[in-house]
Amino acid sequence: MAVASFNPMLSSLVPAAPGRRGRAAFLRSCAAFPGPLANGAVVGRGRWRLAAAAEPQAVQEQPARTEASGETGAAGASEASSKLVLVVGGTGGVGQLVVASLLNRKIKSRLLLRDPEKAESLFGKQDESVLQVYKGDTRNSNDLDPQMFEGVTHVICCTGTTAFPSKRWDGDNTPERVDWDGIRNLVSALPWTIKRMVFVSSIGVTKYNEIPWSIMNLFGVLKYKKMAEDFVRNSGIPFTIIRPGRLTDGPYTSYDLNTLLKATAGERRAVVIGKGDKLVGEVSRLVVAEACIQALDIESTEGQIYEINSVKGEGPGTDPEKWKELFSSVQSA
Repeated sequence: MAVASFNPMLSSLVPAAPGRRGRAAFLRSCAAFPGPLANGAVVGRGRWRLAAAAEPQAVQEQPARTEASGETGAAGASEASSKLVLVVGGTGGVGQLVVASLLNRKIKSRLLLRDPEKAESLFGKQDESVLQVYKGDTRNSNDLDPQMFEGVTHVICCTGTTAFPSKRWDGDNTPERVDWDGIRNLVSALPWTIKRMVFVSSIGVTKYNEIPWSIMNLFGVLKYKKMAEDFVRNSGIPFTIIRPGRLTDGPYTSYDLNTLLKATAGERRAVVIGKGDKLVGEVSRLVVAEACIQALDIESTEGQIYEINSVKGEGPGTDPEKWKELFSSVQSA
């Protein structure tokens, strides 16, 4: 087990994602043809999968990308302006913090929501140049119009439901429908041009038949999250998977943007990152949201799966270099 933590107070190998060199070559060949196939924005998924399956299953050497600093200075603004981040599950416990942080960073965002009116109640009335809201339900593949994804460069998906039957299951919000059908439909609809998808899963997904995880999985939540993970990994989309421990802080579903921006993780700001699904503990939703945003641009996180907890102490905050160090410290596990 490899674990890294950022705290001044404290002294499963995954199959390689399909190489992106083959994908880039395919896109260059498509440029010779007019229409949707040339720009890659609405390439049919069946065609996409055939091409992806033909690519070598190895990590290819890739050109370096500029890492977003998260700052609002000239460099940060330039990087932010080049992004359009699709957030799926943006009104949930982690998702609303992701959206608030993206807005605070001036990063253009797009929300895919079943109920678009929730966006204004949480985030206020925003200009479309900053925040776009689309109505859509990932549980229904026919509801995912290709126009929803035009121009999207990055995706953060933090959808989910409760592990046990509750009011949140009303309206067919079971783990199978949300964590499996929804993710499969979303990933199948995404265009070729996505630079990174960050997917929020859960610790324990590889051990759902073992005690105590089998209790959590009585209604299949861990099993379906693992199925979704595998679908993301095999899709050919550049991905990072974040597996949080038990979530704390929030959800802040009855508050507004100003409250979200003032939320803090209290004393639990130090971050512990592990691999191999052996990390056990809890994590602040604010830390998970920050990890998602940081992972979008840290090159070493591509094709990786991380477990994440938070403990008492000072943490990396929004410093990209500290997050890069954290992620890299468990890279060889």
